[in-house]
Order: sequence, then structure tokens, then C-alpha cells
Amino acid sequence: MIEAVANVFAGIGERGYFVRDIGRATMSPRTYGPEIVAHMRRMGVDSVPLVAAVAAFIGAVTAVQSRFQLLPGVELSVVGLITRQSIILELGPLLTGLVLTGRVGARITAELGTMRVTEQIDALETLAYDPVAFLVVPRLIAAILMVPLLTIFADSIAIMAGMMAASTVGVDNSTFAEGLRLSFAPFQIFYSLLKATLFGTAIAFFCAFEGFFAESGAEGVGRSTASAVVVTSVAILMLDALTAIVLARYLI
Repeated sequence: MIEAVANVFAGIGERGYFVRDIGRATMSPRTYGPEIVAHMRRMGVDSVPLVAAVAAFIGAVTAVQSRFQLLPGVELSVVGLITRQSIILELGPLLTGLVLTGRVGARITAELGTMRVTEQIDALETLAYDPVAFLVVPRLIAAILMVPLLTIFADSIAIMAGMMAASTVGVDNSTFAEGLRLSFAPFQIFYSLLKATLFGTAIAFFCAFEGFFAESGAEGVGRSTASAVVVTSVAILMLDALTAIVLARYLI
């Protein structure tokens, strides 16, 4: 029991030192600047098909389920309202974050883990390169920028898919669009983007940490990748709950 508690605090301390190293590495823009665009393309553009597919199915299912949960006499425009609120406030950013954890986060851990076990990171240090600035910071910045953009894209696709699906169960497009406008506030968009930014930060940070300190051997890289996906997914769910507890009252 004591050892388990000690390991928890040791892990927190290691990640704290990693945050310090990242903060120090941001002072070297010449090192990480040229790498940012390439990582933005890998994380953002290459993830568009997967994010679009997931968003389309979620939007369609949300609209259809909402239609058949309405009590008799309730306006059909409520389907648009429920779909908008569900997608923008919760499902859009959350599912985008979880999907990118598996696609982008696992890749970050595998890449950095392979570089660690093949001593490429040690070689960078020998050449007087800061490996955190060269390998971690550009991935972190790319994730912070691209996850919110992908979330906006996912929200749009999901709502359009929801509108098309709703039209097949008796909710015409004008009625659905009327529901989309009900009780809308710009803060709802900010809320969604804030979640996405936090999720992007968590994906890059935790996955980069696990890869950067991977143990040697193929088994070590695999273990680090699995751990990164689990830890990041839990972190995203915790951030989602914390954001809702703190900010949900301002959505009214």
C-alpha cells in the first residue's frame, strides 16, 4: 500500500519535471518552429476522414433517438435543439478527443518510444539538440491547434448528418433548423472549444511523456503505448467532468 502511494507521487513528480522541461523548451522556437506544420498535417488533415465518419454516425443516431424519445404533443423542433446541445456541448469534443487518442496519441507514443529505445533521443542530446524542444513541443502545439479545429469540423458534420437523418423520421429540415436556433448562445461554442483545447493538450502531453520515457525493447514500447492510451482517455473523461462542473451553469 505504501509503495503504491509512493509510486503515485513519484509519477506526479516525474510529470511535473516534464512540464518544467516543456516550459523551458518553448524558449527555443528555432528548434521546434519548422516542425509544427508537418505535425499539424499529420494530426489534423490525416485525421479528417476518421473524425468525419464518427461524427456523421453520432449525429444521425442522436437525432433519430431524440425523435423517438419525444412525448406526444412536444414540438418536433426540439429534435434540433437536443441534437445541437448534445453534439456541441458533449459528444463532439469528447468523441473527437477519444478518437484522436487512439489515432494520434498512440502514434506519438510509438514514435517517441521507438526513438528512445533506438537511442535516437540520446543522439540528439549528443548533438546539443534539446530533444524536448525538437520532439515534444511541436507535437504539443500542433495538438492544441488542431484538436479544436477538428472539433468544429466534427460538430458541423454531426449536425448536418443529424438533419439528414431527422428528415427520414418526420422532422423536415426547416423544423430541425428552427430547433438549432432555440436558446443558442455563443458561450456554447467557447465551451466546446475549451474542452477540445484541454483534450488536445492532454493527448500530446501524456502520450509524449509515455513515449519519451519508454523502457527498452519492443515490449517496453508496446507497454508505453497501451499505458498512454488508457491514461489519456481517463484524463480526457476527468477534464470533461471537471469542465462541466465548473462551467455548465453558465450555459443557461
